[in-house]
Amino acid sequence: MRGQVEMMLLSAPAIHVDQPAVHALIGLIIMTLLMTVAVAYATWYERKIIARMQVRLGPTRTGPFGLLQPIADMLKLLVKEDLRPRTADPIAFEGAVFAIFVPAFIAVVAVPFTADYLIAPLPLSLLYLLAISGLSFIGFLMAGWGSDSKYALLGGMRAAAQLISYEIPLILAAIGLVMITQSADVYQMILFQDRIPLIVWQPAGFLIFLTASIAELERQPFDIPTGESEVAGGVFIEYSGIRWSMFQLTSYVNMYVFSLLAAFIFLGGWEWPFGRDIGWGYQLLLTVSKMSIFIVFYLWTRASLPRLRVDQLMSYAWKVLIPFALAQIFLNGVLIIYDAPGVLVGAASAALAVALVMVIYWSVRVRPREGLRLYSSAEPARSAI
Repeated sequence: MRGQVEMMLLSAPAIHVDQPAVHALIGLIIMTLLMTVAVAYATWYERKIIARMQVRLGPTRTGPFGLLQPIADMLKLLVKEDLRPRTADPIAFEGAVFAIFVPAFIAVVAVPFTADYLIAPLPLSLLYLLAISGLSFIGFLMAGWGSDSKYALLGGMRAAAQLISYEIPLILAAIGLVMITQSADVYQMILFQDRIPLIVWQPAGFLIFLTASIAELERQPFDIPTGESEVAGGVFIEYSGIRWSMFQLTSYVNMYVFSLLAAFIFLGGWEWPFGRDIGWGYQLLLTVSKMSIFIVFYLWTRASLPRLRVDQLMSYAWKVLIPFALAQIFLNGVLIIYDAPGVLVGAASAALAVALVMVIYWSVRVRPREGLRLYSSAEPARSAI
């Protein structure tokens, strides 16, 4: 028996580190650890930025400048009791965590941090990233249904409707970039921007992508699925301890991924403006700098913008963003067919961006604000005075 086992082990194929699958797995594990540390300190960074905007100090007591606060929060969440409702569906309740957690981390596989470092080269990496980011709505539905709570179910349904609705303009804005670059590979799109970033060619697509990404991240003013004042925390109301911390970890990982993607496809990543001959260290620094611009913007919206109503949220996606995204694709198609110069393509998109801003301004400032429609029996009684 021992000899048979030895023969089986000797005849088994050897696994080499230079194999693509093993290399991708090792890179994914390393990036998962690095992203976990980065996300932990993203919470500290967010609290400091928001405190600065609100004329406060933020975390200061745990370590110098509060730098140990993320570690203290992590230890607190790890030792907290992990509760589960007695009537909850165990499969859906526990599986929802992984249905949201796993797609966020495997999206990092297709991210080219520098010109020479890429975990797994994919010819359709842009399509891969957008498809992976759209899978999280399944986890929200599982969490809402499995918690057996009306607030969690309402938050899960809101999250699914919001993610599906805003995934459409997000993809349409990316299609406009694919038409310009003639490639759906993020690496090739970065190389296309060696002289001029795509934000100059597609400013309207940039505004659409940026707005839709905020909704996909469920940050203010699109945080309706997790609003404390409306649904008491929403889909995560029944989660605690390590499971709740995994949900929060996933939300920050998604923010990093969307920030990286926007920096790559609109600002040129590590390619613009210095090219790829500056060395991998400067390339990584340039990528992180551009990513930080979008991260600060996502954090700024939390401290500045009020929460929208559900009807306003859905109307904004279907009546504003999607029509403008389709108009951008139509303009790109017409100009490409007639071989128009790049200046004309950028000017047409800039005019569309101005029209989009004017529509948003009109809907917020000029248009009369509509209140809730009440039946006559539900209207408040008028005073006799």
